[in-house]
Amino acid sequence: MPIVQGVVIAAFLAFCRIGGCFMLMPGLSSIRVPTNVRLFVAVAVSFALLAHMWESFAAVVTSAPTILAPLIVAELLVGALIGLMARFYLLALQFMASAISLLSGLGGMPGQGIEELDAQTPLAGIISLSALVVLFALDFHHLIIEALVASYRLVPLGTPFDAQGALTDLTDVISEAFLVVLRLGSPFIAYAILVNLAAGLINKLSPQVPVYFVSLPFVITGALILAYLAFGPMISLFADGFATVVIDR
Repeated sequence: MPIVQGVVIAAFLAFCRIGGCFMLMPGLSSIRVPTNVRLFVAVAVSFALLAHMWESFAAVVTSAPTILAPLIVAELLVGALIGLMARFYLLALQFMASAISLLSGLGGMPGQGIEELDAQTPLAGIISLSALVVLFALDFHHLIIEALVASYRLVPLGTPFDAQGALTDLTDVISEAFLVVLRLGSPFIAYAILVNLAAGLINKLSPQVPVYFVSLPFVITGALILAYLAFGPMISLFADGFATVVIDR
């Protein structure tokens, strides 16, 4: 096989794994990021990775369609698995952010999402965007690239895709991510239970007064004060858990 053809096929195989990851990873896969930017970043990282790991690619590269087609599919699925694990970790926080908005009495005011086009309450948008910005500030995209490089040691080029193992990894990430965000959102859950229980007792003592309508501004005020005190530690602990839940797997 000619050298130029081998380099092109190897670069395309590297692009399949990296592009599949970047297509789904949080932040870079956002609709707010232009398609050209995503494409150029994936191509640049693919060539950098190819120069770093050319020996492992050269031993497997072939132009036979019967071998190349399964290679392309397997590389796309491995990259998508890494991107999905990072995506699910952030989606767990977005779920908890929406729950916090609902528990704080702000769930009835949906607005335009910041990262995506999905409707999101302002409070949930602030939490999700803050977590994403902090992750990028702490170079989580470098951790993703390191995970891609390490994936070639765990799943070398030419290895068939292990669907059962991939589903196990995704299930474990979802489980651990929801445990993390449940602990982060527990102050708001406890606050909502106590406030609504107190409002229900007051409503029983004075049924003539619409306690739930009267207490709503106080509930929102208390939730915003709690958010002011808890957002810093919450985002910090969420960022600390990223490497443990997603990368170390």
